[in-house]
Amino acid sequence: MSLDTQRQFAIAVRDLRQAVPDGLVAWNEPRPERRFGVYRNNVAIALTGALAARFPVCEQIVGAAFFTAMAHEFMRLHPPLSPLLLAYGDDFPAFVADFEPARELPYLPDVLMLELARGRAYHAEDRAPLEASDLAAVAPERLGDVVLRPHPSLSVLRSAHPAVTIWAMNSGETALAPIDDWCAEDALVVRPEMIVNIHRLPPGGASFVGSLAAGRTLAEAVAVATEDSPDFDLSANLAGILQAGAFTAIL
Repeated sequence: MSLDTQRQFAIAVRDLRQAVPDGLVAWNEPRPERRFGVYRNNVAIALTGALAARFPVCEQIVGAAFFTAMAHEFMRLHPPLSPLLLAYGDDFPAFVADFEPARELPYLPDVLMLELARGRAYHAEDRAPLEASDLAAVAPERLGDVVLRPHPSLSVLRSAHPAVTIWAMNSGETALAPIDDWCAEDALVVRPEMIVNIHRLPPGGASFVGSLAAGRTLAEAVAVATEDSPDFDLSANLAGILQAGAFTAIL
């Protein structure tokens, strides 16, 4: 098979609108359309299935038919770059953000980012979380200089929409209900044990956790969080990250 035919094959196999590439033959049929159609359909099912496995809440929100159509357009423009389908779809949230038929759901890319973070957290390295007693053992005069090591599964996401609530309702975590308070929500995603958890962060929490994860001292993180939100509560946020298992050690 020539290089040009291989290119045509790669394009046609992920685009249902393309004709069968020139030069293909079937050993038991004079025309290869039927066999190529079966092959192309298997590829579409596999890639759509891989995306649905990574983004089940998105499929729940938009419905199977819409999700399949969106997945077909995505695979046409974004072919897999690795034989490991586990990683396929890393750029799906960015694609959906520009996907015209989904513009009426502006929160959808943020929900997809949450699902992406959940998947990454699930496969992250295991590490025991920091205990509250470890932090309590630090001398008060040194507390502001403390630097914490983030858990390998940790990520923080900020959304202008109630993305955490929408994800929870459509994943079965909470019951479906009208969202009366449509406001921005920030999320902490972490897997300190065997289960990935998504926590809705309180005011200033995203800046606080993000600063700590970036290697800033506790005092610096507090300053950033307070500037971000005047309602920042250090005690509540500190207790929250310890209970969530977001950090593993004092450096």
